[in-house]
Amino acid sequence: MAPQHGTGAGAEAELPEYAGHYRLESCLGSGGMGVVHLAQSTSGMKVAVKVVHAEFAQDPEFRGRFRQEVAAARRVSGAFTAPVVDADPEAQRPWMATSFIPGPTLSEHVKRNGPMAPGELRRLMAGLAEALRDIHRVGVVHRDLKPSNVLLAEDGPKVIDFGISRPKDSELRTETGKLIGTPPFMAPEQFRRPREVGPAADIFALGSVLVHAATGRGPFDSDSPYVVAYQVVHDEPDLAGLPENIAPLVLRCLAKEPEDRPTPDELMRELRSVSASYDTQAYIPAPRRAAATPVPERHTEETEEPEQSEQRSERRRGPRLGKRFALGAGALGLAAIGTVASLQLSDAGDTPPKGTTPHATPSTAFGGWQATPVSKKSTPQCSYGAGKLLCAQPGVVFALDPSDGRVLWRHSVATTHRSGPPVLSGGLVQPSLDSGRRLEALDPASGKVRWQKTVPAYTGLADAGGMLLLTHADGTVTAVDAASGATKWSHRIPGQQAPYFTSFTGDPSAYATSTSDDGANTRVTAVDPDTGAVRWDARLKGTLKPVGTAGGSLYLLSVDTVYASTKAVVRYTPGTGAARRVTLPLALDQGHGTVRGNVVYVMGAGGSLVAVDMDARRQVWSLETAVLRGSTPVADGRQVYITAADGRLLAVDARAGKLVGQTPARLDSNSDQVSAALPEPVVADGRVYAAAPDGTVFAVNSVTPGAW
Repeated sequence: MAPQHGTGAGAEAELPEYAGHYRLESCLGSGGMGVVHLAQSTSGMKVAVKVVHAEFAQDPEFRGRFRQEVAAARRVSGAFTAPVVDADPEAQRPWMATSFIPGPTLSEHVKRNGPMAPGELRRLMAGLAEALRDIHRVGVVHRDLKPSNVLLAEDGPKVIDFGISRPKDSELRTETGKLIGTPPFMAPEQFRRPREVGPAADIFALGSVLVHAATGRGPFDSDSPYVVAYQVVHDEPDLAGLPENIAPLVLRCLAKEPEDRPTPDELMRELRSVSASYDTQAYIPAPRRAAATPVPERHTEETEEPEQSEQRSERRRGPRLGKRFALGAGALGLAAIGTVASLQLSDAGDTPPKGTTPHATPSTAFGGWQATPVSKKSTPQCSYGAGKLLCAQPGVVFALDPSDGRVLWRHSVATTHRSGPPVLSGGLVQPSLDSGRRLEALDPASGKVRWQKTVPAYTGLADAGGMLLLTHADGTVTAVDAASGATKWSHRIPGQQAPYFTSFTGDPSAYATSTSDDGANTRVTAVDPDTGAVRWDARLKGTLKPVGTAGGSLYLLSVDTVYASTKAVVRYTPGTGAARRVTLPLALDQGHGTVRGNVVYVMGAGGSLVAVDMDARRQVWSLETAVLRGSTPVADGRQVYITAADGRLLAVDARAGKLVGQTPARLDSNSDQVSAALPEPVVADGRVYAAAPDGTVFAVNSVTPGAW
């Protein structure tokens, strides 16, 4: 990608190709303080990255405010805000990455389609009230709620852009020289007493936003910001054009005195009684369509629920899949939605998920522990192997005693970032699966180096069946024996230009996928890691990513190429060539999944957790967790476990889909660094191990989640 020329205030040098580990692809918008780009992580996750203008990057005061913005945004938890996934306020050009939320801003929608209908207005007001409830619960005041900071996503409105002032958006200044807000959507106290602005100012802004959505103008309208400021402080709002049943509530939001305005909870209660026809369905923007290309010549038989599917797949002779399961702050409780059905989860013939042991005998005697193995405040990433908890933070790998959290050994590594935990492969600890030029393996008992190897530059590294599979830029794959460091083979994989592998414990294959340019189909190749031979190859409908194997079948999530949302769960059985597709009732943004028996659990970035029974061919339960960003779920047959961005560990009953336990948040208040990937919980011997942003690793008893 050629460097992009910045836009915005002042002269700007060419924008970088990357912000941290995120490749900047296109410009989503520009403001007075920075440019927001659509970007991709190394794993393909779409994010929105704000890169500040060069002139403000040199301003210490701005850097301080940007740090505050990152800290404020990461504290917010709820289904109506955009989660921060990574940030570096100390970079030469400070940046922050949030989940990419497809859909227009409210400002764009009104400009393109005109004022909203009454039903849309009620839903918008309810969604914004819920967003402000979650924001205010964690002590954050947005201060700049306006139509351009509201995204209309498939599952409801999302509030973005926390706490950053834009002095060049207006000619007005406070006594400190900085205007906090945008005049047409500011509360009177923001002009009169800017140092005393509280949550009620956001309620005033909500009222102004609703007037704009209903009429295309604000309640105080003038070309001059000075006139608008006078009107906001002294004049009554113009509510002409608002539906009669909403106008009184909006008028209360626009009260001159903060104490006269309703709270978000009061707004939601009153909205429920606005009319008998109150509709809770979300606003859904029109989808964008990708260009079509011809369907591949060979197809597979695929059944789709509730409809029959269109394709057959190609397959080659080879062994059946091994049996295995993939592993995949604000709100205090979880509310179940959808239909909760009785579900018998069969574990017959299944092997335990990654991080578990087959001889685990749960006991209520274990009381749990908490430790801070490294002083650096960043989220550890852990796995289980050789009877130890193997963890890593930037620059260090260490082993903990699973019984009490004691540090057994530490080992320094050159890696300054983490994209995953260390793994036990070939009987040795592989400290990092990040890209680099040197591989090394450690003795799990002592942490001492057993072998080191310098290798050609590679772009991908995966562990499968005791082999380290390195993908090079030219598409060649090299297999290194994890036990000895010896190179076993090096060649291309037929049908895969740049294979990046996924593997699952207990499964003899490594899986590479490649998607057609239009996203219409995905080629899945199962490779023998010992030899590099292709075991089977198939073309399946849609853009798919593998999440686990069980019972001789591979399970995949079907992803929308435009919105990056999970639309369906697919089960492919190479022994028969059959593919079954179960469509989700509601797509999940950036879903991550795990498999347990015949059930796939999928966690969405917006907080939804669902269970899909592939034998029953339907989604059996759905839960709104209020965890804005959660890890890949992990299931042990009784519970489904998730770690949240604020350090909480949640347990959900696997059969009923109800919350049964959660730990306190462990969020370091002094840190403005956010982990790009949330660590998965680790389940072993009747215990659950998790890590948090304050640097702690902790263990709880899986038998007694209600006591966490």
